[in-house]
Amino acid sequence: MTRSIATITVPNAQQGDYPVVVGPGAIDMLESLLPGDAQKVLIAHAPPLAAIADSLRDRLGQRQVFLAEMPDAEGAKRVEVASFCWGILGQTDFQRNDVIVSLGGGATTDVAGFVAATWLRGVPVIHVPTTVLGMVDAAIGGKTGINTAEGKNLVGSFYAPTAVVVDPDVLASVSENEVRTGLAEVVKCGFIKDTRILELLEQHPQAAIDTSSDVFLELVSRAIQVKADVVGDDFLEAGGREILNYGHTLGHAIEHAERYQWRHGAAISIGMVFAAELSRIVANLGESDFERHRAILGNLGLPITYPADRWKTLLASMQKDKKARGGVVRFVVLDAPGKARVLAIPDESVLFAAYQELAAHTG
Repeated sequence: MTRSIATITVPNAQQGDYPVVVGPGAIDMLESLLPGDAQKVLIAHAPPLAAIADSLRDRLGQRQVFLAEMPDAEGAKRVEVASFCWGILGQTDFQRNDVIVSLGGGATTDVAGFVAATWLRGVPVIHVPTTVLGMVDAAIGGKTGINTAEGKNLVGSFYAPTAVVVDPDVLASVSENEVRTGLAEVVKCGFIKDTRILELLEQHPQAAIDTSSDVFLELVSRAIQVKADVVGDDFLEAGGREILNYGHTLGHAIEHAERYQWRHGAAISIGMVFAAELSRIVANLGESDFERHRAILGNLGLPITYPADRWKTLLASMQKDKKARGGVVRFVVLDAPGKARVLAIPDESVLFAAYQELAAHTG
């Protein structure tokens, strides 16, 4: 595909459709995406992005621009950080026509979106994700939230952004490991809906991790389209949107067990292998499709096992998951690649059997 700037529209009947601008140099379009009557802009950014934040402030010189540096990664998703941002908004007399710009990875977009949703019961927010994970998942769909001591994303809201800017050029300084872990969410989109993604990853493994390649741009664009299609049909996660949680139930439990020191994509990778094994047991997923999970994720250098002795801790965490109903854990399973559904599994022995298969591969 050509490396021009394209726009993917995310349908949103509740809060209005919004564009995801995708392509090299897309960040240069930020000013044109701001609400016309915005007088003030708060750029909430992760620490390594201070230089880019300063550059954006210079470009938006016709408005009052304030910077809010937040902790990196999951350290940002705390109520104290949200309160810090609320304080800036209050001190600067931020109004409903003013706009918040998030600049960072998924954690930054999550908390900035939550701050936008809650200040004056809603001010515009534009996400400029600077990680692969943020580009294909966290910045799109309107899920916002912070973590608590009890779990991940237990406090949050559904709040659609005004726009999302996805510019692969901002990934130039991102580590290869960060790219690989971010691609876990792209793999997920391939297994639940767009199997062409899986073919691209299998056929072009090196180009897939080259953020300047056409293959990478196509993978990101396809994953964004999957997310747009799914959340457009189910913004409030009343039904179909739940398939986006493929691999996330166990993945979130692993993140909690690791005190959020693991990258999200690494945990979700293990979660997808678990979900695939579960699908083999309860949904008749074929052996070759299960092995395809292990091969694609393994080729990306992502973890696909976890210690056997952690099961009880993980189960307790999954039973508190926001998708659980009455303590019964719900999982996204596959009947085949591209055919996902949600299934409640009350029999813990089935879950344990699937986990034992996963843990049996631990060295």
